[in-house]
Amino acid sequence: QVQLVESGGGLVQAGGSLRLSCAASGRTFSGYAMGWFRQAPGKEREFVARISWGGRTYYADSVKGRFTISRDNAKNTVYLQMNSLKPEDTAVYYCAADRNYSGNYYSTYEYDDWGQGTQVTVSS
Repeated sequence: QVQLVESGGGLVQAGGSLRLSCAASGRTFSGYAMGWFRQAPGKEREFVARISWGGRTYYADSVKGRFTISRDNAKNTVYLQMNSLKPEDTAVYYCAADRNYSGNYYSTYEYDDWGQGTQVTVSS
């Protein structure tokens, strides 16, 4: 099992930026793909971005061109740089570890370990 702790959330005005971090501990980190998801009040948790252990990235259409996922395997940390934030980006953001890829990178069921989440609020 991988323990994940997110940080970096907060309140920002529309058009602003935030960088989220997710620190991993426990089992080895560098062999796993990592993902970011978000959940707004009353909505289902949705895919935001994914990075393979080799650095290949995937994004939801809603964040493509504004968000960037990256990882530092030496620090066991994955990041989500969020630029040009919009009020609709307001949500709790979760990072997740995928220990055994089965082909559905956008599905919550693909991921094995989850952090507690960090709140991102974008004001208009």
